[in-house]
Amino acid sequence: MRIGSLVIVVWLIIGVVASPQRGYFKGNNTSCAKTGTIVVTVLAGGLNYVGVNPKVHDCKIPQPSK
Repeated sequence: MRIGSLVIVVWLIIGVVASPQRGYFKGNNTSCAKTGTIVVTVLAGGLNYVGVNPKVHDCKIPQPSK
């Protein structure tokens, strides 16, 4: 159980390291798609360094009811 937890934590840390390397935190442009791209990059972890480039192009935020 400890080994599995350690592998997951290291996997996510690798994804966190990949996000700023790809320049996702530059600029003031914040959007749902940019946030989604950062999240999927973190979840992709080590796959970022073997050619996977996950991106979210479109997302819809639920609007409050009137």
